[in-house]
Amino acid sequence: MAEFEAIRPYADTEVRPVLARLLTDDAFLDTLTRYRFPRLAGPLGWLLKPLIAHYLRREIAGVDSVAALQMKIEPYVDRSIEQATDGISYSGLEHLKKDRAYLFISNHRDIVMDPAFVNYALYHAGLPTPRLAIGDNLLQKPFVSDLMRLNKSFIVHRSISGRREKLAAFQTLSAYISHSIRQEGASIWIAQAEGRAKDGDDRTDSAILKMFHMCRKDEPFADVLADLHLVPVSISYEYDPCDLAKARELSIRASTGSYTKASGEDDASIVTGITGHKGHVHLHFGEEIREPAEDAKLLAQHIDRDILGHYRLFPVHYLAYAQWSERDPQLAVPAADSLFSAEELHAAQARWQQRLAACPAEQQPWLIMQYARPVENHYRLRSAASA
Repeated sequence: MAEFEAIRPYADTEVRPVLARLLTDDAFLDTLTRYRFPRLAGPLGWLLKPLIAHYLRREIAGVDSVAALQMKIEPYVDRSIEQATDGISYSGLEHLKKDRAYLFISNHRDIVMDPAFVNYALYHAGLPTPRLAIGDNLLQKPFVSDLMRLNKSFIVHRSISGRREKLAAFQTLSAYISHSIRQEGASIWIAQAEGRAKDGDDRTDSAILKMFHMCRKDEPFADVLADLHLVPVSISYEYDPCDLAKARELSIRASTGSYTKASGEDDASIVTGITGHKGHVHLHFGEEIREPAEDAKLLAQHIDRDILGHYRLFPVHYLAYAQWSERDPQLAVPAADSLFSAEELHAAQARWQQRLAACPAEQQPWLIMQYARPVENHYRLRSAASA
């Protein structure tokens, strides 16, 4: 395990020392104080931070393993998730076996909530939660790295620039994922592509599939991927709390050719993604891909068919599609009023108009596209299947 030291999650023996370190981390306590008491954090932070540290010390007394920590924080995570949604549903869990480790690969819309919802579904189904892949670009502060690694996250080094260093990092990552699933029996969650699908177009990057093969490159690609028990996961949000920020970024990229993130922008996206209203959320766990294609691009297409085919479309998606200037008139997309009740449509129209009104006119096409694209992908897939 020494080769994975820099990227692996924390072990049970490390939980107590890391928690003790966090309770003396000023940046961590300051962040908690500002989150819990936004108005008082400035003038009374000096008083509130020791009180918060005392409260946390009492709450985590006796926590000496990752499982115990997850059990302790589970009610708080559940409350946070449920307060920000109108309901969570999931399907396909009957395909999974408790005694098998899987490689869950999902579409990627939200930095923190995608894996959080996967964990939520598996935990409440009585299945083991997976280890979570997280990019090092999101771990700018030591306490964030500590928190994520305590919660079974492992680090994907994305900020490395040198070609040789990148190759070495990917080989280590490949070996770690294989070791976790095949030797330790611990499942893995990873996004289908680097970065969120800000335009609503969920596509699997074949380079990620090739990375899984790197640690056993002398063996057939299909055999290596079959050993990882790959399961596609489709995560569907009715509303994306970060949709306006994504529309702004896409608009700026289109008009200037580039986009530079402001300092703290990822942190703001994380907070908005966690606390912002999402409407209904649905997760579908596909069947294990037992016979992967021999070619990474063909396997990526297989995963895409599963994720796009099980993406749940809500009324807002059809409303956006009807407004989308790039929609295909030849595509057989039913009208929203033929699929949803008048009450559902009325509520969705009101919320959709609020979102459009909050978006500058020049950015609205990009907002519309985010919600319309999944409709196009879904019905184009159905059209191809019936041809």
